[in-house]
Amino acid sequence: MIRHIEIRNFATIEDTRFDLHDGLNIITGETGAGKSIVIEAVSLALGSRADSSFVRSGEDKAVIQMVAEKDGQEYIITREISATGRNLCRIGDEIVTLSALSELCRSLADIHGQYDHQSLLDPEYHIDLVDMYHKDKTLPAKDDVAGAYAEYTHVRSRLKELTAQAAKDKRQRDFMEFEAREIAEANLTSGEDEELEQRISVLQNSELIYEGLSGAYEASAGDGASLLEGLKSITSSLSHIGQYSKDLQELAERMNSIYYDLEDASSTIREMRDRITFSPAELDEAIARADMINRLKNKHGMTIDELIAYEQDLDERLARIDNVDSDIDSLKGELHACGERLKYYSAELSKIRREAASELETQITEQLLQLGFKDAVFQVEFKEAPIYTANGNDAVQFLISTNRGEPLKPLSKIASGGEMSRIMLAFKKIIGDYDEIPTMIFDEIDSGISGIAASIVGRKLKEIADNHQIICITHLPQIAACGKWNYCISKHSDDSRTYTEVRALSEEEKIREIARLLGGENITETTLRSAEELIGSSN
Repeated sequence: MIRHIEIRNFATIEDTRFDLHDGLNIITGETGAGKSIVIEAVSLALGSRADSSFVRSGEDKAVIQMVAEKDGQEYIITREISATGRNLCRIGDEIVTLSALSELCRSLADIHGQYDHQSLLDPEYHIDLVDMYHKDKTLPAKDDVAGAYAEYTHVRSRLKELTAQAAKDKRQRDFMEFEAREIAEANLTSGEDEELEQRISVLQNSELIYEGLSGAYEASAGDGASLLEGLKSITSSLSHIGQYSKDLQELAERMNSIYYDLEDASSTIREMRDRITFSPAELDEAIARADMINRLKNKHGMTIDELIAYEQDLDERLARIDNVDSDIDSLKGELHACGERLKYYSAELSKIRREAASELETQITEQLLQLGFKDAVFQVEFKEAPIYTANGNDAVQFLISTNRGEPLKPLSKIASGGEMSRIMLAFKKIIGDYDEIPTMIFDEIDSGISGIAASIVGRKLKEIADNHQIICITHLPQIAACGKWNYCISKHSDDSRTYTEVRALSEEEKIREIARLLGGENITETTLRSAEELIGSSN
């Protein structure tokens, strides 16, 4: 809902500001007063592309500011256009891109006429309008299609990945099998390389180790003056005097413990010495084994534990390769089943859509007839899309013929802005309650109509305004008389400049404005009474 508009230094507008209200807001003015300029300014505030030529002569920039409200939230939208070509968009205090501004404003207002805020001209939007027409039936059917499509694309993605991986693995199978066999034949065990390193060190230094152990054993427990004999003598001497003091007894016990520890260590030295052997064959075997393990580690850049894990992974991948054709066939079967479900749900959705479209065709055609299109034909064209999507496989486009003998054409091919506005009005009467755009702006709504048709257009606008904010520019008194809120655009000049302004009309001013529309500049008592009667008959 647009609540307030300010326009500064835009074309002939120096500074004008006005409030807008719920219901039907009617804007009138003399030809050339600047009605199109106001709509152009509003269009820019709603996100259309800027042109520096709109900046008022002699000024640095034009500013259009709009206060809008949607779902209880207020938005202050500002658009600045500089004379140098730069433009700035703000939502509140935040600078935003033009695309971000346009995205917000598409949900706030729709301009119908010769401007670029015409969502109904977008064929991609047509299918959504059909779906909303009987949404109690359509939306559940769309959910079924979306679910089937999600499942289908998931299985298709899995099949694509598996097929690509299978092709890659098959190309590498021989090499993978060679690597797995090479590692398996090595019969690796965790920590084996460290054990081999110690074993080789012992074998390579066995003579030196034997001599060292022998010398140690002779010194500790050999014949003659050994450490054990000396400790035995010490412990014997201390044991005889230990009874005389606690300290002597503790000392005797310590020396006795040392004796037994040394005796145990000496026994271990003897056993290790006796196990020492030197076998060149055993050394060569250990070195060869260590070299083989190191080559594998260097080749793959892995530790022994990583090589063992890699072999297991290779075995698993080889097993998958051997079974991949079966897995692919299984997924193909699953994909076919998903595709059939998608086709079924899409066909059901299409059936519901076509039923809704048939009713929509009838109602829109009736509205067009009432709005002055005596020979209008409206049709919802269905085509089968080349691919299935989450929205089914329907391609929908609205076609229309406004004159007898003319072929049906897309809405975007309708040349007249006035015709387009009345066509949009017919749509809004039928589907306006569910398109969720709160404000509709109609420019040139009365082009090519008069009399009874104009009265019908006015009544249609009032009906739509029960649930929407309508802003309509018109030059017809029949439509202006239907306004709940009326405004006048006027233009005046001084010696050097031209000025355009918009102002709200009082009830008396509204009567005089409609009298002007009825009879021209010379307002008489007759035209004033006619204006009052027209307003009365419109309420």
